[in-house]
Amino acid sequence: MTSAPVAPPRTAARLSPLLRLLILTQLAFNVGFFAVLPFLADHLGQAVGMAGWLVGFVLGLRTFSQQGLFVVGGALSDRYGIRPVVLAGCVLRIAGFAWLGCAERTGAVIGAVLLIGFAAALFSPAVESEVARQAVVHEEAGGQRTRVLALFTVAGQAGAFVGPLLGALLLAVDFRTVCLAGAGIFVLVLAGHAWMLPQRVPGRQRVRLKGGWGPLARNRRFLALCCAYGAYLLAYNQLYLALPDEVERVTGSQSALAWLFALSSLLVVTAQLPVTRWVGSRLSLRRSMATGLLLIGAGFAVVAVSRPAGWTGTAGLLPSAGFVVLLTFGQMLVAPVARAWVPDLAEEGRLGLYTGALSSVSGLIVLIGNSATGSLLAGGLPPAVPWLVLAAVPVAAVGFLPRR
Repeated sequence: MTSAPVAPPRTAARLSPLLRLLILTQLAFNVGFFAVLPFLADHLGQAVGMAGWLVGFVLGLRTFSQQGLFVVGGALSDRYGIRPVVLAGCVLRIAGFAWLGCAERTGAVIGAVLLIGFAAALFSPAVESEVARQAVVHEEAGGQRTRVLALFTVAGQAGAFVGPLLGALLLAVDFRTVCLAGAGIFVLVLAGHAWMLPQRVPGRQRVRLKGGWGPLARNRRFLALCCAYGAYLLAYNQLYLALPDEVERVTGSQSALAWLFALSSLLVVTAQLPVTRWVGSRLSLRRSMATGLLLIGAGFAVVAVSRPAGWTGTAGLLPSAGFVVLLTFGQMLVAPVARAWVPDLAEEGRLGLYTGALSSVSGLIVLIGNSATGSLLAGGLPPAVPWLVLAAVPVAAVGFLPRR
């Protein structure tokens, strides 16, 4: 018999000071980021006047410049350590948000979005790879790596919960104020990490930039995981593309969007650790991810089934709420497990590179998929078709999962 699961508060108390700092880092990052992102699509379409396909492309470009270039940030963190990479990313994020708040033309918007994405491509893989490495150390000391990564996810979602609420309040002024507030949060993050982040992390070896790409490109099991994770990320990004379109259709505005984001974040904050504990004792990593992907597919199917009925108002929001709930529970299963799986597949000393590559491949999938989704949503197809197509993506991704 296995020992009784450790309660979440006790698990948190056993974390190292570095892990606690990195988890709080994720919280702060997401508060600043999600104060802006949920309202970007409406700003691009209404204030800037972009066409639907271009809005989808710009959102995908933001994801690709972030997720797609994670491999660069991950490789740099393997070579130089996490401190300089995290601090540089914070500086770029501050500049990007300030620029976005002032951008009024398509070229300027694209430049600001690229800068915002690349900033995260620096600091996020540095933080995520170190959390994954410290989670393995925690596991060797008797803990569970999936619970550490679940707590990391909870911190991120707590930030994603607070961020949209903050953004919705500031949006009453204007979008520029929202962007400047996001920049201000990252000023505080920069100052805090310049003071608290250690110069060198004990036990972390620095490696050359060259030499890791060939083995990564030949690692079929890792690349299969990247493809499955990319399908999940494409589905998750529909919170910012397909969901706003659906909320606008049924209510005539996007005022309910912040509450749907809050619902998602609240579910993760309250249920992530219990779900991880329950699943960890019953399902393998592969089965956990497969179950999560199927739940996400079911979320899209709920909206697809309801679209022909043409519901509006409060009743029309119910399928969207169902979509958010199923997508969120799928996320709880997929995201921590994917991160926990990477150290088992990564080459020694290249965890940053592999963590970054996981997001880079998925970012490319999102760039292509979001452009297609924008056209799909604006293509005048029968109302259920776009959501059925989106439902098929995570379901098909189950077949890509590597077998242990």
